[in-house]
Amino acid sequence: MESMLNKLKSTVTKVTADVTSAVMGNPVTREFDVGRHIASGGNGLAWKIFHGTKKSTKQEVAVFVFDKKLIDKYQKFEKDQIIDSLKRGVQQLTRLRHPRLLTVQHPLEESRDCLAFCTEPVFASLANVLGNWENLPSSISPDIKDYKLYDVETKYGLLQVSEGLSFLHSSVKMVHGNVTPENIILNKSGAWKIMGFDFCVSSSNPSEQEPKFPCKEWDPNLPSLCLPNPEYLAPEYILSVSCETASDMYSLGAVIYAVFNRGKPVFEVNKQDIYRSFSRQLDQLSRLGSSSLTSIPEEVREHVKLLLNVTPTVRPDADQMTKIPFFDDVGAVTLQYFDTLFQRDNLQKSQFFKGLPKVLPKLPKRVIVQRILPCLTSEFVNPDMVPFVLPNVLLIAEECTKEEYVRLILPELGPVFKQQEPVQILLIFLQKMDLLLTKTPPDEIKNSVLPMVYRALEAPSIQIQELCLNIIPTFANLIDYPSMKNALIPRIKNACLQTSSLAIPSKEPAVLMGILGIYKCTFTHKKLGITKEQLAGKVLPHLIPLSIENNLNLNQFSSFIAVIKEMLSRLESEHRTKLEQLHMMQEQQRSLEIGNQMNASEETSVTHAGSQQIDKVFNNIGADLLTGGESENKEDGLQNKQKRVSLTLEEKQKLAKEQEQAQKLKSQQPLKPQVHTPIAPSKQTKDLTDTLMDNITSLTSLSVSTPKLSASSTFTSVPSTGLNMMFSTPIDNSKRNLTNGLNANMGFQTSGFSMPVNPNQNFFSSASTAGVTTMTLGAAPTLSSYSPLSVPPAAVKQAQQRPADMSALNNLFGPQKPKVSMNQLSQQKPNQWLNQFVPPQGSPGVGSAAMGAQVNVMGQAAFGMQGNPFFNPQNFAQPPTTMASSSSASNDLKDLFG
Repeated sequence: MESMLNKLKSTVTKVTADVTSAVMGNPVTREFDVGRHIASGGNGLAWKIFHGTKKSTKQEVAVFVFDKKLIDKYQKFEKDQIIDSLKRGVQQLTRLRHPRLLTVQHPLEESRDCLAFCTEPVFASLANVLGNWENLPSSISPDIKDYKLYDVETKYGLLQVSEGLSFLHSSVKMVHGNVTPENIILNKSGAWKIMGFDFCVSSSNPSEQEPKFPCKEWDPNLPSLCLPNPEYLAPEYILSVSCETASDMYSLGAVIYAVFNRGKPVFEVNKQDIYRSFSRQLDQLSRLGSSSLTSIPEEVREHVKLLLNVTPTVRPDADQMTKIPFFDDVGAVTLQYFDTLFQRDNLQKSQFFKGLPKVLPKLPKRVIVQRILPCLTSEFVNPDMVPFVLPNVLLIAEECTKEEYVRLILPELGPVFKQQEPVQILLIFLQKMDLLLTKTPPDEIKNSVLPMVYRALEAPSIQIQELCLNIIPTFANLIDYPSMKNALIPRIKNACLQTSSLAIPSKEPAVLMGILGIYKCTFTHKKLGITKEQLAGKVLPHLIPLSIENNLNLNQFSSFIAVIKEMLSRLESEHRTKLEQLHMMQEQQRSLEIGNQMNASEETSVTHAGSQQIDKVFNNIGADLLTGGESENKEDGLQNKQKRVSLTLEEKQKLAKEQEQAQKLKSQQPLKPQVHTPIAPSKQTKDLTDTLMDNITSLTSLSVSTPKLSASSTFTSVPSTGLNMMFSTPIDNSKRNLTNGLNANMGFQTSGFSMPVNPNQNFFSSASTAGVTTMTLGAAPTLSSYSPLSVPPAAVKQAQQRPADMSALNNLFGPQKPKVSMNQLSQQKPNQWLNQFVPPQGSPGVGSAAMGAQVNVMGQAAFGMQGNPFFNPQNFAQPPTTMASSSSASNDLKDLFG
């Protein structure tokens, strides 16, 4: 490996040294950079050809250099002759301008060491191509070493040489004098160009007369570089010392022979005995038959034989040679047309470019790339011709490698990508989009190709939009994902929504199924997907109307329904899951709120227990007098429930409902009793002794029977307060949890019970023991509970401290109770007073029921329950009907009657 590198290094160093030494100090190097040695040409292949570049424009050129070291062996006058001959040839070439002549870019420059001039880019000389590698680098380029001429190249090359000679002979009136493979140069495009005018002869006659060309006699003593190549020289040069245009045609025949015989000439000439060699050659030429020209194609064989004829007048002229059938090849004619393209108008060009795609497949790739492609791309400057040229360029691109496409074609397509007019340019590019995306580098695709597609989607031409939409699926897999998502699809959407073409938003089955396919692909795609909001709001409202289009068949309709059902199923599943999660979260939040409320209510009840007890006493004063321990049990039960730590969801819901009901009842405006200021008792005492004694006497004459007591009808003694008579149990206000209104647990005797009375029995055992000893009451029906009535606790306390004022109760509970003053009571007889409570015997209702009714009326009147809107007899439990004897009865009567 190291040895190979060293060898390569030495080779490069040697070549660089050769180049440096060859052109060092030459004025050509001021404007041009000289590169590697690529070929040799000119008379004797004396000119070394280098690759060069113009410094100012970076234009590619070929630098021809003649190293004066080659003639060091000659004497000075011989050197001068050689230099003069070389100079004359270059100067003559510089003055002549024709497509078939080598174009000089920079004139000849001389320095102490070399001669140099610059021409158009060159590949090699025909001699190099035919295998003559004289004056080439030791390492011959594979491009030259392996170069093989195609038939079309040979035909057209010979045609070009013929056309060049025709120009010299007809227009310039000049004989080239040295038409050889060394003086035929193949430029970079493969065109054959004539050079080497060292021995040219111009006509000595005026242009209007028959041209006459003077000729010099052959001097064998001159250096070889001062003489033409005798192997391609016409016999008349040597034998008759004459020349004419036909002499060049003989040389052309010899060149044709050499081309088809691997570079070998017709005859080999002994330069030391040139005359004898030519005399022998003349004899052979006179007997030259077709058998000697077997290597030459048959179509041109006879013409070559004519060109090699001894008699100059028999030889065809250059113009005649350009018209022979051999050059009527399709490829040769095509190449010839390209060379004359600048002379054609647009109509002729367009017709030619239209037929070119049929010809291109018949031509070799090298010919197409080197000869045709540059001519085509040069027409891109003409916008009107681009639609005709572009299809041929893209057809050539298909046959090129990616490297060739990037190097030769893509730079020329760059400006065309940006052209918007004419519109056919976009159509052509869209049709070949797969080719562009395959061979164009990613950066160029992003910067040049895809922007062109975007312009096509936004173009005003509906035809372009439709074509673009039709062909996008063919190359969609070649577009990268970000470009597809962010640039291409949004423009396709806008084109479909904004276009006026019926073909794009069509309701044809193919379009509808395409829409369904897009929805289904997006719906099932792992990365894309469709949310349930989009399904409900946009997708399903769009798909369902499409599913019932009349153009759809049964299978297509079934496909629509299947996708719609799948979408609905997912929509239902996702939304149901969401609602279930929300429901669970709400229940958890509600449980937390109830727990916080319970904790807060417990703290509030402990903190404000005193004030609440006072409110309850005042609100429930009336009801608490009528209820027993049932309210206490319910309140205690409610408190116990509130103190329970762990509750089930149903218990919490029930507790919440109870709290709501309690809150509603509490928010109602209670019926509060009227507050009357008690009238202070008169200081003047009344003597009621006589009246009282008369009444007691009347009462003692009555006898009270003492039947067997019933467990459910016994009245026990009550505390000494006028409001507590006829209750089954003593009332302990300190233990009752009063709320607003009457207590629901209190019971009161209805009018259905009776109290039998014996008129001979006394109610009181003695004068000192006042009160009822025993009373047997009839069974009364169950009474309904009353709604609680809020009574301030202070009223209870006041009632226990002083006798009740019946006038206040009369004013408070209404006019149902008959108002009887103490004076009227004293004036009545005992029987009359008692008859207010007990009806006489024999009257309807006499008995326990009647007695119960009277007592009921008395009780209702005493407590003001009759006519009270809160009073409901059904709210009262069945009271006991027996009252026990009490020692405080007289005190109760005293309190009752003042």
